[in-house]
Amino acid sequence: MAIPKALIASFLIYILVIHLVEADPKVNADATTGSPSKKIDCGAACSARCQLSSRPNLCKRACGTCCARCSCVPPGTSGNRDVCPCYATMITRGGQLKCP
Repeated sequence: MAIPKALIASFLIYILVIHLVEADPKVNADATTGSPSKKIDCGAACSARCQLSSRPNLCKRACGTCCARCSCVPPGTSGNRDVCPCYATMITRGGQLKCP
């Protein structure tokens, strides 16, 4: 017995709608508070992130730019990019990852 494609498509749309409805209060709660994003100490966060870099000044400069835009720096000296999606997806004009 084959499941009709329309049934599968409607089920996927149902799951998507449920996901969006559950996410909506979270977005609205953040928007209604009116508070700006948390400010972090970009200098200290980037110094910790770039401490093992072979080019620490270049690393700190790039990290500082990313931190200022995203208000987030992933923990550790490398990796952990999933913690800060904005930081992880920023790219240069050449298409390379901008943030160390």
